[in-house]
Amino acid sequence: MKITALVVLKCNPEGSDPIILANATDVSRFGYFQRPSVREFIVFVSRTVAKRTPPGQRQSVQHEEYKVHAYNRNGLCALGFMDDHYPVRSAFSLLNQVLDEYQKNFGESWRNAQADSTQPWPYLNDALTKFQDPAEADKLLKIQRELDETKIILHKTIDSVLARGEKLDSLVEKSSDLSAASQMFYKQAKKTNQCCTIL
Repeated sequence: MKITALVVLKCNPEGSDPIILANATDVSRFGYFQRPSVREFIVFVSRTVAKRTPPGQRQSVQHEEYKVHAYNRNGLCALGFMDDHYPVRSAFSLLNQVLDEYQKNFGESWRNAQADSTQPWPYLNDALTKFQDPAEADKLLKIQRELDETKIILHKTIDSVLARGEKLDSLVEKSSDLSAASQMFYKQAKKTNQCCTIL
């Protein structure tokens, strides 16, 4: 799962090309001489997809193993260039956060933009690095991952107890906490359940 670029654009309603407000790319996995061409291609695709994303809409465009996710929030549009394995919900959650942060930092000043911005926006570069892990963008995915890790730890704990050769039967017999009646109940229940096992 990899994010190659995050781009924020102003989409013009009259149909002219969108204006790039902020741009962050990570083209380190491409060859040194390919990087300028990849950056130009990202700008070209950004303008093309943003122009064709209606206000208030989200869309994903796939090309080979890459996806471009776009979210146009009333003329302010965020795009993410990700590989095919990046979860869609995490991608749109990330784009929503980018747009929120952009409006928090710059307000409505983007509406007056007339040309592409060459000014770097540090938040976008930080987001490009931070959100390489989809769980950072999607809290639900993060919680699910933590639950899965807890389940694995729990299974390992039970397996490690059984690996020591301790059996529940011997622990019950040794336990001073259980009364004689409880021990008898456990043994009777075990005998009763043995006749019902299916092979």
